Amino acid sequence: MTPILDRLNRPLHDVRISVTDRCNLRCGYCMPRSVFGEGFQFLPHSELLSFEEITRVCQALLACGMRRVRLTGGEPLLRRDLHRLVAMLAALEGIEEISMTTNGTLLRSKAAILKEAGLSRVTVSLDAIDEKVFQSMSDSRMPIAKVLAGIEEATAAGLAPVKVNVVVRRGVNDHCVLDLAERFRGRPETVRFIEYMDVGETNDWRADEVVPASELIAAINARWPLTQVSRARPGEVASRYRYLDGAGEVGFIHSISQPFCGSCDRIRLSSDGKLYTCLFARSGHDLRAAVRSGASDAQLVREIESIWRGRVDRYSELRSERAGGDEVGRRLEMSYIGG
Repeated sequence: MTPILDRLNRPLHDVRISVTDRCNLRCGYCMPRSVFGEGFQFLPHSELLSFEEITRVCQALLACGMRRVRLTGGEPLLRRDLHRLVAMLAALEGIEEISMTTNGTLLRSKAAILKEAGLSRVTVSLDAIDEKVFQSMSDSRMPIAKVLAGIEEATAAGLAPVKVNVVVRRGVNDHCVLDLAERFRGRPETVRFIEYMDVGETNDWRADEVVPASELIAAINARWPLTQVSRARPGEVASRYRYLDGAGEVGFIHSISQPFCGSCDRIRLSSDGKLYTCLFARSGHDLRAAVRSGASDAQLVREIESIWRGRVDRYSELRSERAGGDEVGRRLEMSYIGG
């Protein structure tokens, strides 16, 4: 099949699907409690895409070149019977991988059934190994032991390699970086340190809170020497490094200091059925309306093709050129569109 390319010659390979806009944590960089408090109105269930509707959209995306699916949220494990969706997606011919990003708090009881249903692997968000810092960043009383138990269970269930994502903020958890690296050295999981991004409008992002990946690499390398290794595939966002003493790998996602828009092959589907061509998109394309109004499979494919062929997004590069914010306008919240 001839790849479908956007206007910057990028193919469509990955889809990130937000299955819910709800979460059981209130991390300040994603869902600050000052905005997403008790009175916040989340989407009613009737507005969420059903599992059957999500599967139908994925079938159309497959015809456009998509091969990998990642389930996100909010917190995806808050969506009831998520393993049913995984099984439905796994039955589609052509999907090479189904993965999930989760905060890990509900993973321990669900890892095995998700693996059995067809989930390939998981990424767990964990911003500190220190209990006080973790609870402060997640604005919760959630014990960190729940997250660590979920990681253990996911690895035991074969949802591997488990990746542990750490958003690093200067003055907040940057002092925890070496402790996190040490905690997972010599283990099958891989830690990935992520530069704090300006996603959404509610997290009060400041450039001086970004810790460049180069600084993190230097700090870890000074403690445990590293050597860079090649990316596993085109479009992979993390720079990978191997510990010279054989204690595994560590990764760095540098979307602020070294944007990777030029190789971005992702499209995003929100929980209410809107298709977005960038994490920093201002608006989406309503596929739910098409699906629920009786559009044929061929019509869905043509609509997705048209959306992707018209794609020109490169927000992070424009940000680096000091033009991104003015051109993009108001940005969607990460909890709505998925990370």
